[in-house]
Amino acid sequence: MYVSVKLTVFFEKPFWVGVFERYEDDLLSVCKVVFGSEPKDYEVYEFLLKEYYCLNFSNPILNEESKKTKLNPKKLQRNIKKETQNKKIGTKSQLAMKLQQETNKTERKKKSKEQKYQEKEKQFELKQQKKKQKHRGH
Repeated sequence: MYVSVKLTVFFEKPFWVGVFERYEDDLLSVCKVVFGSEPKDYEVYEFLLKEYYCLNFSNPILNEESKKTKLNPKKLQRNIKKETQNKKIGTKSQLAMKLQQETNKTERKKKSKEQKYQEKEKQFELKQQKKKQKHRGH
């Protein structure tokens, strides 16, 4: 099993944001973290050590780019240099984040709908109890 993790930190007004991209074999999953003020290197490292396993990664999507064969070391070095200079996140990562956002939205809607229903039931029960107490003395 091949696992690789990439972290991109960039400024997205008004906060500093980190995007974790996790590649597992042919699957890509992402997670977005808001840091707030500009994080120092040691703060990012500390965050990785303490919070990495608590991150909520998106559902994995298929990544066709990972089917490449072993790269020449010089080419790999050039790719790494190019990626460190390029501050943008990949399109696949944006797609995965959007999918995660949509699933979170539907889950949140389900939860709020259930809470509203529970609240209505509770109010109804309270009204019924008040009615019974009013008529208890007669």
